[in-house]
This record gives sequence, structure tokens and C-alpha cells, in this order.
Amino acid sequence: MNSRTLLLFLPVLTLFSCAGPNIEAISMNGSTKLKVLSPGRQAPVPPLAKPRLPLNTVFKGEAKFFAIMAKAERENWRILPIGERTVRVARELLGAPYTSYSLEVDDHIESPVANLIGMDCWTFYENSLAISRLIAYKPGPYKPEDLLQMIEIERYRDGVCTGNYLSRMHHLEEVFHDNQRRGYAANLSSRIPGAERLSREIKEMTVQWKSYRYLKNNPSLIEPMGRIEAQVSKLPVYHIPKNKARTAENYLANGDICAITSTWKGGYTSHVGLIVRIKGRAYFAHATSDRDKGRMTIIDRPITDYLNGSSKHAGIIICRPFDIPRSPLWQKNVAGR
Repeated sequence: MNSRTLLLFLPVLTLFSCAGPNIEAISMNGSTKLKVLSPGRQAPVPPLAKPRLPLNTVFKGEAKFFAIMAKAERENWRILPIGERTVRVARELLGAPYTSYSLEVDDHIESPVANLIGMDCWTFYENSLAISRLIAYKPGPYKPEDLLQMIEIERYRDGVCTGNYLSRMHHLEEVFHDNQRRGYAANLSSRIPGAERLSREIKEMTVQWKSYRYLKNNPSLIEPMGRIEAQVSKLPVYHIPKNKARTAENYLANGDICAITSTWKGGYTSHVGLIVRIKGRAYFAHATSDRDKGRMTIIDRPITDYLNGSSKHAGIIICRPFDIPRSPLWQKNVAGR
């Protein structure tokens, strides 16, 4: 690991300060809910960067993108809370084919990637959240580069892609930690009744490095990736075991990111999606690779039922995203009008 990469990784271990999210348990309609009163101090939004690779390489589904943004403007989704907005977007992305390794688009150069016509579980939640944030972040007209900026903010350490594969966060535990540190999300897991701390030794990418295009073509990255995985292993990770999930459903809200923890000791999580509230239950929306479910993005069963469907599922981690600080372009937009 060179000194530049090391400096980029060190902020991940920064402890949460008193400026973190303000979360309270409040009674609503006879039940207790977790309400985020304030996201706390938010880091500035990194500037829009030019794609490091050709746009037709890093962006797929322009027609879908423009159709969603046009509908959002017509129906004024901007006034909705971020969770409601994210679910609206997710519903527009339902039925997209399941696509693996969609971010592996080059042998050496790392760049944010958006694919709205083929997704895996991670990119489904990421695309839904990115579009949701973009709607509130700046006024239109919108362009593909704007969405890539929102992807970069969520997935890259400190919200910045350096062009190095190691600047991308490859483990959800680090994404949740880093986004909370920047005031862009709150990991609610430890605050939900029944939560337990997990301890795992993460080695997934260093053991299975041949499965990752960048690592296979850049073996020198394997050792520093191992050091990153060792750091991720030490993060304070809490989950709600699946035998407590039915009660935990009461604490979940539209648009919450829901990661599925695994019984496998070599990793914390095996899957991720979004929570969609339907008739009082917390349903799991995700991109599934199961052939009997069509290998596509779907709204599945309530999360408790989903967990109970496999002995490999251990529980859930819940992260609640926030809107990012609004762009100064809003002031120029108002002045222009």
C-alpha cells in the first residue's frame, strides 16, 4: 500500500464524535420508533468530477435515467422525505435483470459506474438512493454525470474516487461506517432491541481475488486489500439476529438500507436491499439471483420471512441514509427565475 492509499483509508477508523446523528426512541401509535432528529455535522459534498473512463463505459441506461427524472419532476418527488423518495425510485427500477460484477469495467482505472438496466443487490440500493439524493441535491436539468457523482459519494472513501481500486469501499460495513462519519447516514442496528455485536475475520476479497477483475490484473493490490479487510474486521458491527427480526420490523422505515448478515465466519454480510413498508410490515426489496424469482429486482417477502427462508441468514444490519447538503445551484436557480 503506498502512502497515498494509506492516508485515504485512515479516516475510516475515526471515532464517531458528539456531532454524530441525533437519534431518539419515540412512541408513535402505541409503538416505539427510532427517529433521526438531526444527521449531525455533515461533510461538504465533493465537487463534480469528470469520468475517468468513457461515459458509454461507466453509464448504462440513459433512457431509464431521463424517464425517472422526468417523472420525479412531474410528480414533485422532491418534497418527499428521502426514504419515501428512495422507494419511489426503487419501484421504477423493478424488473431489471440481475447482473453480476457490473462495476468491473476496466483492468486498471477505477471510476464510479451506474447501470440502470442491469443490477446486483448492492447497485440496486445504490442506484435508488443516488437518484433519490440527486432530486433534492440540485435543480434540473440532470445529466448522467450528476448521477455518477451521487454514486461516488456513497461508495468511495470520503466520497472521492481517486482512480485507484482501493479508494472504492468493497464492504458494506465500511460504507455504513464511513457514511455515518460524514453525516450522510446513521447505522441504527445497535439501537434496535435485540441487537448483538458480531466479530468476524474478513478475508473474502483476498482469498477470492481471482474473481475480481482489478485484483486479477493488479496482483500488487492484493496485499493492501488484505490490510483493508483486517481494518474492516475491527469495525464495531452490530446486527439484529433473525429470531428478533419480527419485533425489529417495527423500527424500520421506507428506504432503510437492509444488509443480510451471514452465518459464514469469513464475512459480515452476504446480501443487501431496501426496506419497503407495506400494510404494516417491512418488506425486502432487492436484486435477486434466484432463478425461481426471475433473477431480477423485486419486492420480496417481509424481511422476517426472507431471513427464515435460509439457514445461511443470520440477521440484519440497518442503515438509514440522509440527504446530502444542498448544492449552491439552488440559489442560482432561484436568482435566475
